[in-house]
Parts: sequence; structure tokens; C-alpha cells
Amino acid sequence: MQRLIPTGEAARPVAFADAPQPVPDTGEALIKIEAFAPNRGETFLLEHPRPEWLPGKDIAGLVVQVAADGSGPGIGARVVGHPAQGGWAEYAAVPTHSLAVLPDSIDSAQAAALPLAGNTALRLLRTAGSLAGRRVLLTGASGGVGHYVTELAVGAGAELTAVTATPVRGERPAELGARVVHEVAAAQGPFDVVLESTGGPDLALALSKVRPGGMLVWFGQASRTPVSFDFFQLLDGPERVTIQHFHYAGAPYGPDLETLVSLVAQDRLHPEISRIADWAQTAETLVDLRVRRIRGKAVLLTGGAR
Repeated sequence: MQRLIPTGEAARPVAFADAPQPVPDTGEALIKIEAFAPNRGETFLLEHPRPEWLPGKDIAGLVVQVAADGSGPGIGARVVGHPAQGGWAEYAAVPTHSLAVLPDSIDSAQAAALPLAGNTALRLLRTAGSLAGRRVLLTGASGGVGHYVTELAVGAGAELTAVTATPVRGERPAELGARVVHEVAAAQGPFDVVLESTGGPDLALALSKVRPGGMLVWFGQASRTPVSFDFFQLLDGPERVTIQHFHYAGAPYGPDLETLVSLVAQDRLHPEISRIADWAQTAETLVDLRVRRIRGKAVLLTGGAR
């Protein structure tokens, strides 16, 4: 079979290679992949790829071999999955606890855009707690996670302010019901909850806009700039603010994937996909994703071979 492997080259970070078809472990099903969606974090890992690492965590396709332990969906089921790695290929072995069956109303491209970004959004909002009637600030709002957080938070009754780098990148969050600004300094606080994903100087600035007793949840560093705090500046800011670090990871992912699939099927969640292309264009798409030429998600289809 064909799979994409890291090259370590910035201009063309992956290349096709022949590989044996994976052999599933006892609790894994073999999936024939129809679509996969790269994440921006994966583009950073491709700059200095670890030995033996095979990229690919967001996939959709068909079950062609059921798990040996009898768990999971049957042969021919259309599924969305979140393997630990190896999803940029014709086939992948995926733990059945991290699969969800797709209804006919959701195509593979939509489904592939769900796993990492959608799971992150769901779990992040659970961390934030009930949002009905609360004022929320979200930084990095135009990425894959940001669109899901925006739609889910507004749907839950939050008064959301979304920070995007440009007016064009803010169009979709505005359509979803957010108040859009283009720098953290322009956000009109105080906020009950701040969901911060850019790092660098934005985190400290966002923290200053939290109400006394409020919460800041730090879930990313998209700027790739380290965060530093001046303790004495914290003393001048709001009192009793909770700062919480968040990371989405932790299997099983299947139950949350089922929730995401249900929300899409009910027309309550809409994957924001700015590019759908043949997987022959993966390398170019990864570069565009890394330098932010893509809003929301990009999806690659394996149906048309290279």
C-alpha cells in the first residue's frame, strides 16, 4: 500500500512510500481510509520528525477487517476514527474504542475534519463548565478548534468574543454569532472565562481581562512564542483568578466522536473545511496550513491516487 512519510524538508514535508498493510492488534479494526485531515500541530512535528513516527490522527473510511476481540463496528461500516498515528495512508489499524459509525448524511470529508479539533472543543468546553449567560473570550478563533468552540459555545448560550488575526479570518466566527476583534487588547472585558490558545504576550494580556474569581484555560501556543509572567503585574490584575492548563488527549475517543457525529447529523455543528484536495497535494496543503493560508480545516481524499 501507499503511505505518506516525513521527509524533514520544509518545502515538501511528506512524500509517498510503499509500506506493508498494517496488521491490527486484538482491539483494533482495519480501516480503508477515504479521507484524512492534518492538524497544524502535526505540521510543526514534521519540521523535526521523530524516528518511526507516522503522521495522521484524523481519518474516515470503511471497516475492512473487524477487531479480533469482536468489539467495534462490522465489515463495511463507514466510520470516523482517531488513531494515535499512521492515518495518512491507504489503510490504518484503529482501536475500536476510538471509532464512531457514520450515518449516510455525513460524508467522509466532513467526518475526517472532526476528531482532534472536535474532541478538543468538546473537552475544552466541559473544562470551562456551564456557559449559558457567561462572557467568554476565545483567542485563535479562526482555526479548526476555534470554529468548533465558537459554534458550540454560542449554541450553549455564551456571549463570545473571538480574536482572529484578520477581518477575513473573522468572517465565519461572526456568522456563528461571535463578537469579533483582531487583537486581545481590543476585547472588552471583563470575561467570566478566557480560552487562550496563542501564547506569547497574548496570554498575560488575556489574563488581565478576566473578572475577579474567573478562569483562564490555556490550551495552546499557536504563536510558538513562550509565555512569561511578571508576578507583580499579576498582583495588579484581577484577584482569585484560576489559571488552568488543558490538553485534549486521552482515549477512548469513541464516545466524544459519537457526540460530534450526532451534532453534525442534527445540523447543530458544521465542520469548517476550507480545502478538499486529492492526497497527492498533501505536501503543499501542509505548508499552507503551517503558514495560515487555510482557515478551519483541510481534508485530503485518498480515492484519487497520486
